[in-house]
Amino acid sequence: MTDQTEQSRPPMTRLLLVLVPLAVMLGAFVWIASLDPLRGFNNGAPPVEALTVERTILDGSGISLSVRAGGSEAMVVAQVAVDDAYWTFTQEPAGPIARGEAVWLRIPYPWVLGEAHHVNLLTNTGATFGHEIGVAVSTPSPTWGQLRLQAVIGAIVGLLPVALGLMFYPAMKGVGRSGMNFLLALTVGLLAFLLIDTLSEAMELSAEAAAIFQGSAMVWLAALASFLLLMAIGRWRGNPEGIALAFYIALGIGLHNFGEGLAIGGAFAAGSAGLGTFLVLGFALHNVTEGIGIAAPMLRARPTLWTFAALTLLAGGPAILGMWAGSLAYAPQWSALALAVGAGAILQVMVEVSAYLVRQNADRQAALMSPAVLVGFLGGIAFMYATAALIKI
Repeated sequence: MTDQTEQSRPPMTRLLLVLVPLAVMLGAFVWIASLDPLRGFNNGAPPVEALTVERTILDGSGISLSVRAGGSEAMVVAQVAVDDAYWTFTQEPAGPIARGEAVWLRIPYPWVLGEAHHVNLLTNTGATFGHEIGVAVSTPSPTWGQLRLQAVIGAIVGLLPVALGLMFYPAMKGVGRSGMNFLLALTVGLLAFLLIDTLSEAMELSAEAAAIFQGSAMVWLAALASFLLLMAIGRWRGNPEGIALAFYIALGIGLHNFGEGLAIGGAFAAGSAGLGTFLVLGFALHNVTEGIGIAAPMLRARPTLWTFAALTLLAGGPAILGMWAGSLAYAPQWSALALAVGAGAILQVMVEVSAYLVRQNADRQAALMSPAVLVGFLGGIAFMYATAALIKI
């Protein structure tokens, strides 16, 4: 009876039933703000202040810092000291820094190549915020030459290994049931490592972000939202299989590689990317298995060469885009957000590949506990772990 009464109400009545509580809530918030009930507890203490350095640029003009305010009120940077000596500085844009706002501080300090420098920011309330420059090196300028070099490195660590992994597709076609189970479990294993690695990197970066972004909560919520959204899209027309499932795997890996590219690009922008040949080879070897994992669900399909090209571009291309974005506009919170979205995509792919593995076997429980599945899953994790040791510095 109640449901029928609710449905019989005209649209205007239902709209008013929503707007009236919203109007009352808004009025209550305005009244509380104007009343300022905590005014009586004010004992003259200065406001809570927070200042986070998001980016450092060293060039011929000195030191430039991108800082973001996170205090309870607008902040004013009154003085800047470098290595215990006060220096003149300019602020862009000038004036008090509102909560959540980011500004540039330009300090004409003659930094010394290879030396460590300590910057101390002093506000008008007397609060101080320190920033350490471990090793002073000139920040590379984003020239076309630099962008082309980053594209080459991004192709080597992103596109090339995925393409090499997909080249194993003809050799994988002849595997039987156990071989198919092994390859699918191998895919789940390497994705499991990527999931843990992506989340750990996202949490590390979120810790460097301003408190206003609520780093850890942002990472978990973004990962959850990404997972649920991709699950809804993937199940829109049933369970993805074959080439469709391969594209979902490539998408998840591509989002992960975009986040990795952001971090590498940020290191380029900071002038601290020591990507030697051995390190680049380590990245490439680490990512070869991704191509094998993408190819595994397509063993019973007939993909075209264009399909392989599209999968390679989807999985490896974002590494180049991430490096460009990271070198031009790096901030820890955006890198953490990108990695969190990638983590959610990887989890969605793990669920879909696991479900596909179960559907391919009549005796599901026996298949999941079979030696082929266990060896494949643990082997995928072990290979990714071993090759990751080559790229950790």
